[in-house]
Amino acid sequence: MNTIPTLTRDEVRNVDRVAIEQLGLPGIALMENAGRGAAELLLSQNNVQRVVICAGGGNNGGDGFVIARHLMLAGCQVEVWLLSPVGKLAGDALINYRVASRLGIPIQECSAEEIGASFERSLEESDWIVDALCGTGLSSQVRPAFVSLIERINAAETPVFAVDIPSGLDCDSGCPLGVSIKAEITATFVAIKAGFTNADAHQWTGRVTVISIGVPWDLERTALQYE
Repeated sequence: MNTIPTLTRDEVRNVDRVAIEQLGLPGIALMENAGRGAAELLLSQNNVQRVVICAGGGNNGGDGFVIARHLMLAGCQVEVWLLSPVGKLAGDALINYRVASRLGIPIQECSAEEIGASFERSLEESDWIVDALCGTGLSSQVRPAFVSLIERINAAETPVFAVDIPSGLDCDSGCPLGVSIKAEITATFVAIKAGFTNADAHQWTGRVTVISIGVPWDLERTALQYE
């Protein structure tokens, strides 16, 4: 009997590392594959016309900018809320932020501490909320400002599409790190995350779909021969 492949937090990092360092596949390509695949999954749902994307300052936020671009190209009305200082963006996430900005995608730059009525109105008026705040790397308790942010997203009467993992959910245990996004759908990359096998995790992940980023889930366990 075959078991469903799962990845822990460290294994996720190692898959990316091996893909970049040994295969020579640039991180920007992995992010593009992830974001495009997630956008295609969201576009396959009903009533995807107006979407608000909540982006953090790491690579999960970078995925969100890729998703925003592909949704815009599909004719959706997209708005991004960058809930972390622009100065924290780096590498591939910064590249995709700049691309989205130059394409004219509306990006509201606001710290998690400063969110107010306009943010809540944006959530309520959208068809879907994309959660691209925190990825699988989160391993400590959600900080207070983001607790309030996650609670506001959960309070909105709008379905949530989580990118890779619901923000605040521990990748390895499947338990909230104080608080977690409650998603309708989770588009997770490469393989099911170890914590998703926790029966209680379903209330946070909703329906989980695995999105390929162009490398096998067991890449870190494969002996690669290269020069």
